[in-house]
Amino acid sequence: MKLNKILSYFAVCAMAVGFGACEDMDDYESRMPQNTGNDSEPETVVVDDFVKGADVSWLTEMEVNNRKFYDASGAEMECMSLLKSIGFNSVRLRVWVNPADGWCGKMDVLAKALCAHELGMRIMIDFHYSDVWADPSNQTIPAAWADYDYEQMKKAVAEHTTDVLSALKAWGITPEWVQVGNETRSGMLWEVGSASENPAQYAGLHNAGYDAVKAVFPETKVLVHVDNGYDTARNWLFKSLKDNGGKFDMIGLSHYPAPAVEAGKCTDWADCNAKLLTNVQTLANTYNVDVLIVEFGYSASEASSAKDCLQDLMDKGVKNSRFAGVMYWEPQSYDWKAYGSGAFSTDGKPTVALDPFAKIYRQK
Repeated sequence: MKLNKILSYFAVCAMAVGFGACEDMDDYESRMPQNTGNDSEPETVVVDDFVKGADVSWLTEMEVNNRKFYDASGAEMECMSLLKSIGFNSVRLRVWVNPADGWCGKMDVLAKALCAHELGMRIMIDFHYSDVWADPSNQTIPAAWADYDYEQMKKAVAEHTTDVLSALKAWGITPEWVQVGNETRSGMLWEVGSASENPAQYAGLHNAGYDAVKAVFPETKVLVHVDNGYDTARNWLFKSLKDNGGKFDMIGLSHYPAPAVEAGKCTDWADCNAKLLTNVQTLANTYNVDVLIVEFGYSASEASSAKDCLQDLMDKGVKNSRFAGVMYWEPQSYDWKAYGSGAFSTDGKPTVALDPFAKIYRQK
């Protein structure tokens, strides 16, 4: 991906949130956008401490491919600004090591993080430690690391983590959370970091990322993340990680109720939510950490049902002080890469599925 494509997105965001886009990011440290501010009395704003987030990692690529976004009245808006206007306060951004087309690489992540930062949104950085998708079925070693042994792999994890986070720090951006690995129920960087075959090495790789995060941002919370949060069969991973010296500050869970119902794991979305919330309490009690739903998704064709499911989850979850909140996975997606669990209609407008984000849950 060419740098000017990233810059074209950054320019759109810059105009939307009121700061000047840079013309060249080669020397980005010297081009940090300045907040001009004013001397007037600040407006009283109610701040919701409950995480109401969205993973918007596809956003730059969507913008470059002319996907447009509109508010309920039909006015075109930059997407992150639109999400904030309907109640979102956080974004999650995935990072790949050397993606073939550049999307979700360091510079692309920086562009999106800049936009979120200028909007005052909380930021999570999600390291996949791969050139492509990482999930329970895929934890592919980056091509540049293919021949590394365990010690070399730990060093690579630390250096990659440090490199990306240092770029953010140079622009005055401090992520509130960092995920070390994505849906690592089976470990990461297979087979070197297989959680079942090499649990001590998985813990060592995880800790290489954890320590690198803390070296750059000591106060940033580090998460370990697994899929299907309603399923207690995944919980062995946290015990194994702890037993092998693994360190984490929070737990992240994925929650996709409709596929779980279809697979017979739950009877309906209400049952899925109940099982998830019970597991959140179990994990919080066992490990003395907060738990955040870092991925939520529901069929885009069932927006009303998605709204009811999400409202139920957030209304009940907020009663537990260790339930940190919910992040919708790529809600802005419509007619995009055959992904069917976004929350925007085909005309580029948010659907009712996102209505629960407008509510104030945990006022600061």
